[in-house]
Amino acid sequence: MPTVNETASQNAEEFGFRAGDIVQEWLWDDDVNDAIRTKIEALTGEDLVDEDYDSAVDGVIIWWRDGDDEDGLADTIVDAYGVLGEDGPLWVLTPKPGRPGAANPNIVLSAAKTAGMNGSTPLTVAPDWNGIRLRPFGKGR
Repeated sequence: MPTVNETASQNAEEFGFRAGDIVQEWLWDDDVNDAIRTKIEALTGEDLVDEDYDSAVDGVIIWWRDGDDEDGLADTIVDAYGVLGEDGPLWVLTPKPGRPGAANPNIVLSAAKTAGMNGSTPLTVAPDWNGIRLRPFGKGR
């Protein structure tokens, strides 16, 4: 029998998205984990929208890899937060240590701080990907 955390991970519930949410994804590339995308779409009942979507969204995922520009990540976080509804979940997803493109969590947290956000402890969201949830300063854990 799976544990509660395994069940949540299998259903993408740890992201904090709900049925009907519109979730925007940034920095998609062909290396992303399609299982994560599928689980989010199954949970919300909606297709993910890309960064060109021009309305407010309920949640955001940003795929970020080592080698991408840290200042660019801070800018992307600011842009993504600008279209995010109040208190909607914002996640930066990075390849896990030892995987191609693995990013140091401290770089993500530094970019988040530059963008006025706090970051959580990395959470395993797939066998090859970690996620760091970001919240504006002063918004608790």
